[in-house]
Amino acid sequence: MSRANGVSRWLAMAALVPALAACGPGDSAGGAEAGNAAPGAAAVAPSDPGNGTTQRAGAAEPVYGFGTPATASQIAAWDIDIGPDGAGLPPGQGTVAEGLEVWERHRCVLCHGPTGREGPNDLLTGRIPGDEFPFANDRSLRSTVGNYWPYATTLFDYTRRAMPFDLPGTMTDEEVYAVVGAMLYFNDLLPADAVVDSAVVVDTRMPARDRFVPDNRTGGPTIR
Repeated sequence: MSRANGVSRWLAMAALVPALAACGPGDSAGGAEAGNAAPGAAAVAPSDPGNGTTQRAGAAEPVYGFGTPATASQIAAWDIDIGPDGAGLPPGQGTVAEGLEVWERHRCVLCHGPTGREGPNDLLTGRIPGDEFPFANDRSLRSTVGNYWPYATTLFDYTRRAMPFDLPGTMTDEEVYAVVGAMLYFNDLLPADAVVDSAVVVDTRMPARDRFVPDNRTGGPTIR
């Protein structure tokens, strides 16, 4: 057999393989059940792609067969973020004096010290003279609530969501208002007799408020 004839036979066999692969069990001339369906008819039975999922005809996503849709109350329990304008702050209030008790009762003192400046963990208390913002020039400086955080609303959000460290989310809203008041008091931002509620948290002007600007970069050659 010539070389040309051998190449021709190989090409013919290669073309036959995908044609055979395209034939399903019901595509034979004998006319199995699937072969009797009208051309273009949609399948009505779910198919199993073999990975434990079920794909319904026309469905955009597979159905996995476990779990239940989240209820409104479950979603609400996690939807607790607070905006810089105070949107999302809960009702309630607390005093600085109560906050100092919460500081001891929830063991904030163990991580941050009696006044938030002793450690051993993150320092929460400390102002820079004149409320300057020299962090870019002095990398030895440590950021605190008093010298770096731009919004007291963020302080409430983070404290309620993540503190105390070993039992996050266990403080009541009133306790969070109170302990936020204590931290603001430590930083000379509230007096010792202050009553803290949503209005006070929103209205407290943090020293670093104007040090942060919205990121309005759009890409390309623009650099800020």
